[in-house]
Amino acid sequence: MGLDLYQMLWLGTGLLVAGGVTGILAGLFGVGGGTVIVPILYELFRYMAVPEEVRMPLCVGTSLAIIIPTSIRSYRSHLARGVVDTSLLRVWAIPVVIGVILGSIIARYAPEEVFKSVFVAVAGVSAIRLLFGKDSWRFGDDVPGKTATGIVGLVIGVLSSLMGIGGGQLSNLFMTFYNRPIHQAVATSSGLGVLISIPGALGYIYAGWPRAAEFPDVAALQPPMALGYVSLLGLLLFIPTSIIAAPFGVKLAHSLSKRKLEVAFGLFLLFICLRFLASFFV
Repeated sequence: MGLDLYQMLWLGTGLLVAGGVTGILAGLFGVGGGTVIVPILYELFRYMAVPEEVRMPLCVGTSLAIIIPTSIRSYRSHLARGVVDTSLLRVWAIPVVIGVILGSIIARYAPEEVFKSVFVAVAGVSAIRLLFGKDSWRFGDDVPGKTATGIVGLVIGVLSSLMGIGGGQLSNLFMTFYNRPIHQAVATSSGLGVLISIPGALGYIYAGWPRAAEFPDVAALQPPMALGYVSLLGLLLFIPTSIIAAPFGVKLAHSLSKRKLEVAFGLFLLFICLRFLASFFV
């Protein structure tokens, strides 16, 4: 089914605005922006009549591709401020990429409910921790050894791949439970987004490639509109505004107190969690 001029203009405007919001949130919360991109794309693709069977993975794959430049820009901005834990990123590098590859394989066969359930579970736990957690809620005074931390990285890679996020929510949760400052967690999470987004996007191109042939009448899945589960239209329109806006989010993050940053991030995640819970019944 094709798109008329009005639909294309509406879609393009929505993607440009969403890209700017995504860039700000990427810098502010250290997330790749997937928690904004996925729900926005979900509504846009629903408007475009993309079938439910492929709508959520198309959102997730597109999100992973979009957050590649946003994560790189955000990471470089945080790195310049000297608050990124590069040693932790080195421990996570290999297991996170392996996890992303596994998640991409799961995406090829999983129903839409799997993606939504993972999204709700992770966003819900993260929101509770940030809004109601206390400093006494800790697993330890510092992150565990390389083996345990590597396993955590593997899990983060799998879940992030299924959510279309850069891993910020999960790594923020992990680091704050192990007594790391929220500002350091946010900065380090931006680097994790780089490790997740690139192999994740490639994995979703692979996972969605055969699906285009199964839905020949869905324009949003067909080249040149898309490659597999990555929407090229979404990619092209999101990237410019998200890159421009990311440094503003970084500046805002470093101007807020620890508690304000936690509350803002928690409320944001709670909203997204409730939105996807509602989608189960609509």
